[in-house]
Amino acid sequence: MRRKGKFRFTTNCLHGKLPNLPETAVIAVATSSASVLLSGLGRALVQHDVLRQSDAEQTQTQANAASMTFVEQLIASKRVTSSELAKFASTTFGVPLFDLNAFDTTQINKEWIDVKLITARRALPMHKRGNRLFVGVSDPTNLQALEEFRFKTSLIAEPVVVEDDKLARAIATVAAASDTTMSSMDTSGTEGLEFTMDDGAPPALEDDTAEVDDAPVVRYIQKIFIDAINAGVSDIHFEPYEKFYRIRYRLDGALVEVGKPPLALKDKIASRIKVISKLDISEKRIPQDGRMKLALNKNRSIDFRVSTLPTLYGEKIVMRILDSSNALLGIDALGYDADQKAHLLAAIGRPYGMVLVTGPTGSGKTISLYTCLGILNKPGINICTAEDPAEINLPGVNQVNVNDKAGLTFAAALKSFLRQDPDIIMVGEIRDLETADIAIKAAQTGHLVLSTLHTNDAPATLVRLANMGVAAFNIASSVLLITAQRLARRLCSSCKQPMDVPASVLLAAGFSESDIDGTWAPYKPVGCDVCKGTGYKGRVGIYEVMPITEDMQRLIMTGANTLDIAAQAKREGVKNLRESGLAKVRQGMTSLEEIEAVTNS
Repeated sequence: MRRKGKFRFTTNCLHGKLPNLPETAVIAVATSSASVLLSGLGRALVQHDVLRQSDAEQTQTQANAASMTFVEQLIASKRVTSSELAKFASTTFGVPLFDLNAFDTTQINKEWIDVKLITARRALPMHKRGNRLFVGVSDPTNLQALEEFRFKTSLIAEPVVVEDDKLARAIATVAAASDTTMSSMDTSGTEGLEFTMDDGAPPALEDDTAEVDDAPVVRYIQKIFIDAINAGVSDIHFEPYEKFYRIRYRLDGALVEVGKPPLALKDKIASRIKVISKLDISEKRIPQDGRMKLALNKNRSIDFRVSTLPTLYGEKIVMRILDSSNALLGIDALGYDADQKAHLLAAIGRPYGMVLVTGPTGSGKTISLYTCLGILNKPGINICTAEDPAEINLPGVNQVNVNDKAGLTFAAALKSFLRQDPDIIMVGEIRDLETADIAIKAAQTGHLVLSTLHTNDAPATLVRLANMGVAAFNIASSVLLITAQRLARRLCSSCKQPMDVPASVLLAAGFSESDIDGTWAPYKPVGCDVCKGTGYKGRVGIYEVMPITEDMQRLIMTGANTLDIAAQAKREGVKNLRESGLAKVRQGMTSLEEIEAVTNS
């Protein structure tokens, strides 16, 4: 049985010294009809009637003209397959034959790797036994490569025959995992970028020499940032593992791998990100949080929220991209239905009370709140926000970052706000009873309060406040409206196609008999160049907007549970998350499978 990373030769053995190559391997002869010099392998192919002399000469001439090896050109001409040639070379020259599919290239000693050498000579150092280094080649008469490896490693280089196509792939893999390939990575479009911190000061580098030495790493990281911004990515993950290092984007809610830099660069990448984020580069034992700003041009800059986490094999770094332009999209771009939009605008137009937005992490709560603040942000209005941290910079709004270690909690910030003559207060999250009580009192004393909670739906939010210890009459008298939300992937408009779905499936999904009238059909994702084969591009919000009516207030006062509140909301015509999602399916915005994945039935 073949085991990955272990040598298993299909012919011959490696016991004792390998047999010497025959004279044909070292003699380059001139043909009688032309001055074309054939390699030892070419000569052997002619002598064994595998190739005609003229074909061998033609192949060698074409290889010379194309700057290719004889083996490459021979296989490209389809006169012989890679597998057939490897078996012939092994048998003729008495050299072991090895299947590279059974070899783990990550086990190669990095000291043997010289990317220019392995690429130019088409040879791969594989295994050391004693003072002998076994080198994978498709042409065992390639003595110049063996000699160069002997000179580089001070070991006796012995050939091992491998199939040329597999050798090419292995060399490409090793080259991609080598430090020397970083300098050749595409870093175009990163010129003129500038990094700054929250205080506006440029990042302090460890020293000028380190910056020069790591210039390829710097440009590569900048390229990762620019590609992420252009693609509309929400998060960038830098993840170290035992045998590889990878970079992933969270695009439209799904993680997509975009790169595997050399494992040896994990510390350099982490240090560079920590330097520009003003974090302690010497501290690798505890998590750290920071921020940085990337100035794309004079008119646009992007904020990044940075979080580091010590893992078994290095520091994992996640960067949240905070693009202020997303908060300026306007309420129409978020995906609210007409009646939902009307309820929300009516609630934030009230002079006092509380509006709550709920949903899991990554459901777009911050964008919804900032969209509301953007509508309310006028010269005659004083707005104060307490956030952990402030994710989007909104001119005209007084934003405060809470700092628990320094004693600046949400509750402490709220108390200070009430002495700052605010009209509108936004609290990043209500986490405890103290914060909830102060927010409720602010809503009852002439302030409009916006905040978030982590609950599954709108009815559960009222019960959550009660469970935190907020009195029922305070909830009923202060809460104006609750919005629960999710984000669903939007179908790519360039490739989506209608699909035939049985009525029984649509009914099971939640559609009513009257909905299935034959005037519409759900669409399915297909995949194209525009959406990079996913079938989806962008996201759309799915909302449950529940105004607190007088009937709802009576239920709250009686201590009603989630089911009672949900039943009352249904009677009042409030669409739950599933119903709102199905409406997006009817409109062709998203797929049925996506809605079933992001909403509860």
